[in-house]
Amino acid sequence: MKIRNLKTDYLIAGAGFAGLVLAERLCAAGFHCIVVDKRSHTGGNSHDTYDAHGVLIHPYGPHYFRTDAPAILEYLSRFTDWLPCTYRVQSWTNGRYWSFPVNLKTFEQIVGHKASEAEFIKWLEQERIAIDTPQNSEEVILSQMGPTLYELFFKGYTRKQWKRDPKDLDVSVCGRIPIRTTYNDAYLKEKFQCLPKNGYHALFANLIESCGDKLQVILNTDYTEVKDTVERKHTFFTGPIDAYYGYCFGALPYRSLRFEQEHYKEEQLLERATISGKQGFWQPELQVNYPNDYEFTRIVELKHITGQNHTGSTIVREYPRDWQMGEDPYYPIPSDESKALYKRYKNLSEKDTDVTFLGRLGTYRYYNMDQVVTQALNTAETVTGKPL
Repeated sequence: MKIRNLKTDYLIAGAGFAGLVLAERLCAAGFHCIVVDKRSHTGGNSHDTYDAHGVLIHPYGPHYFRTDAPAILEYLSRFTDWLPCTYRVQSWTNGRYWSFPVNLKTFEQIVGHKASEAEFIKWLEQERIAIDTPQNSEEVILSQMGPTLYELFFKGYTRKQWKRDPKDLDVSVCGRIPIRTTYNDAYLKEKFQCLPKNGYHALFANLIESCGDKLQVILNTDYTEVKDTVERKHTFFTGPIDAYYGYCFGALPYRSLRFEQEHYKEEQLLERATISGKQGFWQPELQVNYPNDYEFTRIVELKHITGQNHTGSTIVREYPRDWQMGEDPYYPIPSDESKALYKRYKNLSEKDTDVTFLGRLGTYRYYNMDQVVTQALNTAETVTGKPL
């Protein structure tokens, strides 16, 4: 698509949470914005959609909204109602389903009998390896849980996901997963856990609609197609920072993903019920991890939390893969080498007064959605001088 002779206050590259929240705040302050995105839809990786069978899915992997910040929830509530939910996960390995994250039920599965919290704590104390200051993901898990749980749930999953040994990855990679000595098997710990009631796609549509004629969204268009043809005061870039600078220091490392969708009809789900333990579903919980079996890392069945009334169900398998230039990057790889390379791009950007970087790719950080929204709101406040 050829874009010529456009004029606006701000050009924003990327129509995900970072770009659209920023655009909404700037437009609310009276500015005009153009948002461009190379995809055919808004929302970035947070986009959801109904598949050919009418089942709501997350085509780019599950996006479980959660936050401990009431202000973020209050802000987004202007554009969506919410569907409260608890995200539950199991892990499949050694030919069975395991309760996950690790909790007292997991321990009972290991020892084969009912157990007390005190027994589990004592077992953990015997299992843990004394490491005062863990330096990598392997050490953080060994120091928290010991080798049995590390081998069962973390080592294989991490190697598949990142194509690196856990000892070569930052503490933050595996340190995000909790361990509990009670029966609490909730996947996440944040106070507010919910999904947009009518889907992320509706939330993003409402964000755009609220801007009126102050916002123009141009899809199927890469930033490079408009960077020299749109007159503006400033650019906000939510894509990869290394791509913006033409990979002048080399490409930052990312992991990519491939998604495989499979739909099951009502009669197939009835046959599956003896395995899933639930009628109308293919698997026992929203997400099942596969740390040591199969090429994929997890299967997500979103119907568990949408409450959608549909006789069938769709699962999405997630296959990690190497990122190739020109593809969509998904996960920045947190390692000493990648941090050093990003710092070079960061130093370059700090001398560049024409552009501001934000979002997961723009700042090469593994942010949750609420953190991206916070960053966008803070950026808007810096520009407009107006708080949320």
